[in-house]
Amino acid sequence: MLVAGVDPGTALTGYGFVSMNGQGKPVVHAYGCIKTPSTDALPQRLVTIYEEFSRLVDEHRPDVIALERVFFNANIKTAMSVGHASGVVMLIAAQRGIELVSYTPLEVKMAVVGYGRAEKRQIQEMVKAILGLEERPSPDDVADALAIALCHLSTAPFRSRVESATQLTRRRSE
Repeated sequence: MLVAGVDPGTALTGYGFVSMNGQGKPVVHAYGCIKTPSTDALPQRLVTIYEEFSRLVDEHRPDVIALERVFFNANIKTAMSVGHASGVVMLIAAQRGIELVSYTPLEVKMAVVGYGRAEKRQIQEMVKAILGLEERPSPDDVADALAIALCHLSTAPFRSRVESATQLTRRRSE
């Protein structure tokens, strides 16, 4: 399963494409960030994100897109920025029939670092170690995107078992 992890934002959208090899170790296929010029109006920035992420999705063909879930933020401007970019990613997933999942920052930190209040540097270090990268992924948006992909890869088997058990329970009750 190839997972595209995405940390959305209108200035920077981090992405990372990660899968598991035959030995159950995560392998990174590509990562980076989509940068939009601050001089561009919001609609043009969203077009840039759409075009660049569409190209990446068409090139790598992920099975799942894992997205950081928008949550209430004291800074409404940041929350809106994340919401706009998230909508673009959701649209791309829907257009291509790709499964879309989302995780809160707490869930990602717990899955990757084992501590829900981990700092950015800790996430970068763990992503570097888990993926065997030579340097910490930078900027933070890229490390976060890779962490989101790793979160899904680590939780997907459990989610699948829960889904199967839920479906079995429903069938028995019918």
